[in-house]
Amino acid sequence: MESSQDRNLPASQRKLDKARADGQVARSQYLGHLAVLGSGSALLIAFAPTGFEQLKLALSQQLHFNSTTIELPGDMILRMQDLVSTGLMMALIFAAAALAASVFSNISIGGWVFSLKPVMPDLNKLDPLNGLSNMFSRKKLFDIGKTSFLMVVLLLVSAYFLYGSFDSLALLIMQPSAGALPHLLDWLIKGIALLLGVVFVVALIDVPLQIFLHKSELKMSLQEVKDEAKQSEGSAEVKTKRRAKQREFAKRASIRKVPQADFVLMNPTHYAVAVKYDDATMDVPIVISKGADLLAMKIKDIARSHKIPVIESPSLARALYANTELDAEIPTSLFTAVAQILAYVYRLKANLRGEGPAPGDVPKPHVPPELDPLTSPLVSGAMA
Repeated sequence: MESSQDRNLPASQRKLDKARADGQVARSQYLGHLAVLGSGSALLIAFAPTGFEQLKLALSQQLHFNSTTIELPGDMILRMQDLVSTGLMMALIFAAAALAASVFSNISIGGWVFSLKPVMPDLNKLDPLNGLSNMFSRKKLFDIGKTSFLMVVLLLVSAYFLYGSFDSLALLIMQPSAGALPHLLDWLIKGIALLLGVVFVVALIDVPLQIFLHKSELKMSLQEVKDEAKQSEGSAEVKTKRRAKQREFAKRASIRKVPQADFVLMNPTHYAVAVKYDDATMDVPIVISKGADLLAMKIKDIARSHKIPVIESPSLARALYANTELDAEIPTSLFTAVAQILAYVYRLKANLRGEGPAPGDVPKPHVPPELDPLTSPLVSGAMA
């Protein structure tokens, strides 16, 4: 089994997509805390004056007693309902804002992910040994240390703030409730702003850190990259067979170009190669169609039906078939051999038009042994 030290290659896009489908994306809980506190603070600053004014008015009304109140004690329940309704409405507004901010903060890092896999039953989670290993993993210990550090900092900051404002806060007890509310609001805003600053600094560090840790967890080893490549593209044997089929398909499709050829070389039965040359647009001849066995017979039949010369030159036909791709120029080492056949074809066509003598016997051009499959094992293996 490969160790984590072997996983030093960045995750492929396929692995990243799979992790996202499984619900594994970078998340920062401190960014969520910052969003909740920030939205709550902004809402508190924006709407607290109005809200506290309403609360102050409600307190002044509900805490006003007269003879009617004594005669109708049931009126106290109605007063309590009004007061609870006012507080509940304010709480619901804050809760909605906090929920929206929390969702938005999570989406801002890893994007929207919908996956049921994290909540699906997993028997491995019931394994106590596996649970213990996860509890004491490096990531868990790091998270515990980070949370503990933040708690200590928040406690120190809170203690410092409370110690500095203890005297002014104690004086609020001596003031009327309606008058104490604005001072209480100002105290809350200062305290939340101080805590918000601490969480902001932590989130500023935690967000890039979580992205880095997420990418580190998904790193791949060289063997994993190779295995994924095999799964994506198939094994070497499958790719070789696929390329062979593609070449065979291209050869069959090239039959349509046979009528454009100047001549066809035969083996005489195993191979057929159709060659075209246009001195106005080409520097050297090109192979526009080739085939073996039944396909070679098909090329020969099409060529003869279109009155295209079919020349038997076994070694040259084999060499062109093995060393030239479709629609590609012939190798330089076969220029002379093809030129001899081309000159013979020109004389043959001129004779058929009554413009020259018979060309004589078909030339037997020299073909380098290393290009002929019969004499070169290397070329023969490439054709197999």
